[in-house]
Amino acid sequence: MAETDIDLGIVTAPSGVLALGMASWIDHWPRLGRPLSERASAAASIGGGHVHDGFCEMAAVPAARDRPLMVRAGTAASPFDGGPTIAILEIDLGLPWAGPAGDQPIMLGDLPVDRCGMVLGDALALDSWTGDGHPSTDGLADVAYWGGYAEAAQRQLGGELIPRHGSHVRGWLDLPLDDAKKLGDALNDWKGDEQGRGVMVAVDEHTDFQRFNRASWTHPLQIGAIEVAGCPVLGINWDSGDHSMRHRGERRFGQVHPVTLQPGLTGQTTMRWTIPPYAPGHDRAE
Repeated sequence: MAETDIDLGIVTAPSGVLALGMASWIDHWPRLGRPLSERASAAASIGGGHVHDGFCEMAAVPAARDRPLMVRAGTAASPFDGGPTIAILEIDLGLPWAGPAGDQPIMLGDLPVDRCGMVLGDALALDSWTGDGHPSTDGLADVAYWGGYAEAAQRQLGGELIPRHGSHVRGWLDLPLDDAKKLGDALNDWKGDEQGRGVMVAVDEHTDFQRFNRASWTHPLQIGAIEVAGCPVLGINWDSGDHSMRHRGERRFGQVHPVTLQPGLTGQTTMRWTIPPYAPGHDRAE
């Protein structure tokens, strides 16, 4: 059973449209034609729906423009390490329930769990999202390194311990981009033994994608709250081991989960994304 009503924070939707999409592809929508906000608005205009173009997917719904929208989660134990992971995501949309009698949920479609996380926020604000691979938006970057020789590398090259998702990497935060790239090159060239083994290195330029990941490093459910185009937005990460066991393959292997509209406890409309727990013996075909 999932534990419910864990507050994750708030988002806003001043455009009147809220979108839940795959973090890998938020900034790819205009490359395929119309911007994310136009596609989301079209879905919201008919009460909400699932939008899919190539690898890009989202669920988009109408939402109140004039108030914060509460986001909650229910959790279940991960089959990977037993830790809590999101099984239910609920968003209060701030609008009265206008669905069918009997409070039956309205099916909007389904979504896969993106290995790079999910993003929840105002559809118009997400048009300005800067994804992985976008140039740094502030001229800064973070450098991280890890591995069996990380301690030896730290003694020679420096860096601080950085807590990240329950473990530590070493590195530097908020460096000028040129300095970050030089450190990254030095770490890649550094050898820890006669066999030429060194450390794993990442140079992450500051983008919205990196900011939400960084904001999630110390959250127990890997939730990253950031601001995009003046709107509070939530990024939702999953442990890579948990993703591999429950969601790997994503839509290609049928790893998709239902998104519904349903009435909340106070008669308001709620969007719910339900991710069932791992069931041994129901693995996808390879």
